[in-house]
Amino acid sequence: MKTTINLLALIALTPMFAMAQATPPSQKTVPKPPASPTAPAARPGGLIAALPVMRVHKTATCGCCKVWIKHMENAGFRVEARDIDDLGPVKERLGVPYGKGSCHTAEVGGYFIEGHVPAADIKRLLAEKPDAKGLTVPGMPLGSPGMEVPDGTVQPYAVELVGRDGKTRVYSRHGK
Repeated sequence: MKTTINLLALIALTPMFAMAQATPPSQKTVPKPPASPTAPAARPGGLIAALPVMRVHKTATCGCCKVWIKHMENAGFRVEARDIDDLGPVKERLGVPYGKGSCHTAEVGGYFIEGHVPAADIKRLLAEKPDAKGLTVPGMPLGSPGMEVPDGTVQPYAVELVGRDGKTRVYSRHGK
């Protein structure tokens, strides 16, 4: 009985499979991949600059960290996530200023990225290569990458550039 049912299902599906295979290539529609505003930038001579691997240090239970990592991957970064219990030693080693921390710390291209920094700011940092330690978004501003809310609200926040001396200055602003 089971063999008969499987055989009947196969017979019923065969015409649809044959029609799909018989469609001439000129009539098949192949979806084009969407244009990505975050694709790697073209360099002089037409070469494409690959983004460096990003290593993210986070705790295993942080949900917003996982969403931020997805934001980075969608922007073209290859991400290595590392779950650790105590982020303090990582922040200290990299030079994240006290009071400028957040829930995760990343390393990319010789810089640290602290908190919910947008991918566009990180790409700008990597392109401009300032003499600095990294970028930080202190705290967890509502609407920043990884902290999005359904109604699209974005709490005004600044991304800060951390100089070699540990001093910060505004690198970009987001929200109204």
